[in-house]
Formats: sequence, C-alpha cells, structure tokens
Amino acid sequence: MDREEGSEPLLTVAAVARRLGVAPGTLRTWDRRYGLGPSEHAAGAHRRYGSADLARLIVMRRMTIDGVAPAEAAEIARSSRPDALFGPFAATEPEPDSQDVPVASDAVVDAALAADGAELQRLLTLRPGDDVLQWWSTLVEPVFAALARRTVIERPGVSPTLALGSAAAVAVQAAVPPAVGGQPVVLVFAPGTRLWVLGVHVVAAALAERGADARVVSGVLPPRRTVELVAMTRAGAAITVADAVALDLSSVERLAAERPDVPQFVMLPEAAADQLPLGRSVHRARTITGVVHEALAAVGLTGTGQVRAPVRSTAGSSHRG
Repeated sequence: MDREEGSEPLLTVAAVARRLGVAPGTLRTWDRRYGLGPSEHAAGAHRRYGSADLARLIVMRRMTIDGVAPAEAAEIARSSRPDALFGPFAATEPEPDSQDVPVASDAVVDAALAADGAELQRLLTLRPGDDVLQWWSTLVEPVFAALARRTVIERPGVSPTLALGSAAAVAVQAAVPPAVGGQPVVLVFAPGTRLWVLGVHVVAAALAERGADARVVSGVLPPRRTVELVAMTRAGAAITVADAVALDLSSVERLAAERPDVPQFVMLPEAAADQLPLGRSVHRARTITGVVHEALAAVGLTGTGQVRAPVRSTAGSSHRG
C-alpha cells in the first residue's frame, strides 16, 4: 500500500536498530514482550516504525542503558509522550544507509558481553577513509572503559574484553595498507607492555595509514638488540610504549647514546615520568595522537603521506613535561 502524500516517513526494523544501536532481534523482543512495536502494521507489508514509535523506543533504550529494568522502562515508554520530548524526525530525512550511520558504542558493548565475534567484527570494521585514531578514541577505548565498569560472570574461555580485543585487532590488521618501498620506517617498541598491546598496534596502524612503514617490536629487547634493529631497518624514528610503572628503559638510553640522530618518543605512565632517560633525541609523548604526529614530523611526513624535510631535535635534554 502506498503512503499518502504528506504522511510521515516510516522506518524499517533495520533502520531503527541502527539508530538505537541494538540488534533487530531486540526490537522484535520489545514488540513481543512489551508492546513497543510499530503502531500500524498492514497485512503482508514489512514492519515500519513512525516517529512516535521511534521516540518511545529511544526512551526505552536510554532507560535500559541507565539500569532500569526492561519491563519498567517499557511501561514508562508506553505511558510517556515521547513525541513532545523529542519531536518527530524530519519528513525530508532519508532512511539511513548502513554505510553512513556511525556505530553506537552501546551495540559494541552488547556484542562484547555476548562474546559475539562475528557481530563485533561487523561493528568494528574500518571502512576506506576511516581514521584509526578516531576509531580507537571514540569507539574502542570507550567500550573497553564501559566493560571495565561492569561485573561480569563468564564461562571459561569467554571474555567480553578478550572478544573485543580480538575483533579490534582483526579490524586493525585489515585496515593497514601494504608497505611501499621508500617509505620512512618507524619502529614501535613495546617492552613489557601487557595491558595496552592493542593500543601499540593502533599507534603503528595510524603511522602506516599516514605514509610510514611502521613495525611493532615486542618480546625481549636487550639494549644492544634495539640498536641493531634500528640500524638494520634504517628506522627514521623510534617509539617506545610502556604501561608499567617499574620500567627498564635502558634500551632507550643506549639508543640515544649510540644513535642520537634517531628521534625517540616514549609513552609511559605519569608515575614513571622521572625514569625517562636524558638525551637530546628523547621526547616524552602523552597521547597516541601526539606520538603519531610527532613521529611523522620526525621522519618528514605531513600526516597525509606527503614527504617534507624531517624535523630534528636540537634540545639539550629530554622533554619530560
């Protein structure tokens, strides 16, 4: 049946699910259990939601996120006047395309709690043109933080954080462009990094998508081996990421002494800042965005893959501030 001219736009189950950041099956459950389905459902036609239906579902979603029991949230949603609170969505707004709708972190949290690897990979996939740093800071990190605030009872081998980390690692690996000959090399060292391993790979991926040949170096890293790796790869800069307070930064010190021409950027906890070795080529970085842009500048990249003259440090000591 055709919609009459001037009537409000109607949304499919999939479109509403994307707007709310829930699975389509959740909407069907809310309809079946709590009566929060489409107001009109013509026989033989696909289910379509109007503006009032959508607004009630927004109330339902917000309240369940805040910890209200679903049955109570549904009762409030049904008895409220959500159209007065939220207003109808614009009549000229097209039905959203799945490629253009940002992923809601709530949907990722739900998939992680269910340890649904396939759904996590779908939600976390980096599309062409996506910025891995923005993806990390606005989606993945907030989800890790949300999971850390929850108490979860798990079956052996099932973990929301492990499921999230695994899916995110797959997304990062798939998004990294292949190395091209002649790209400046940046080594990302992760000595003893245990809790932030994924973040190390995000740093390397961000460097790679901006034109650097970035490599992650983990495992046992004696000072002499670090110097050898820099020489072997002809690295133009080195990044060291550490997440522990008790650190062994002798490799940073050795590299600064033997290769002062190679800028080093060190990320470490605030409590360990005084352990940063002195050296004109050693700099402290506080954020992954900062360390990426500083390393790119050091090897002569603008952040868009274009090459410019490398920035060399002339400071007399390491920057700890």
